[in-house]
Amino acid sequence: MDQIYEILAISLGAILANNFIFSQFLGCCPFLGVSKKVDTAVGMGIAVTFVMGLASAVCYVVNRFVLTRFGLEYMQTVAFILVIAALVQFIEMFLQKSMPSLYTALGVYLPLITTNCAVLGVVLLNVQNNYNFISSVVYGITGGLGFLLAIVLFASIRERLVFADYPKCWDGFPIALVTAGLMALAFMGFSGLKIW
Repeated sequence: MDQIYEILAISLGAILANNFIFSQFLGCCPFLGVSKKVDTAVGMGIAVTFVMGLASAVCYVVNRFVLTRFGLEYMQTVAFILVIAALVQFIEMFLQKSMPSLYTALGVYLPLITTNCAVLGVVLLNVQNNYNFISSVVYGITGGLGFLLAIVLFASIRERLVFADYPKCWDGFPIALVTAGLMALAFMGFSGLKIW
């Protein structure tokens, strides 16, 4: 029963209270770059969720059975970046073959998942928090779902901002940054959330 509570706490924390975008400020580049339309934001969010979950699983195995076994813990960051780069390359090839419209819509931001600090952050936080395999994968997937929630909410607001009436000096990126800041303040309300 304690394992279920831990998984639930990790899940809700990653999605709401410790959202990678609004609380930890990781992954802001694709968040701001791909969030102009909801459909591309959904595609990017799903791709990041998939990469975060898969990277959490693979990096846990690499860290546990290769790096710690041979005393190479100091190589964690380099090893994790290589694993993430390989995973993103496979996903890019898969999307190019099976979903060319999404591949074209994501454009340059798809290879940027490799350097997305949220993906690297989730695997480093898994190691830092001493999560077991299941907790690592849950944290990776729910962290990605939190990213998906943030980017889709932000994209839907940005689509409506086109029709909003605000001063000309706020046009474009400044109003997007103000909106992102207000959303981050709203998500801070989840930080005091107590379930049991």
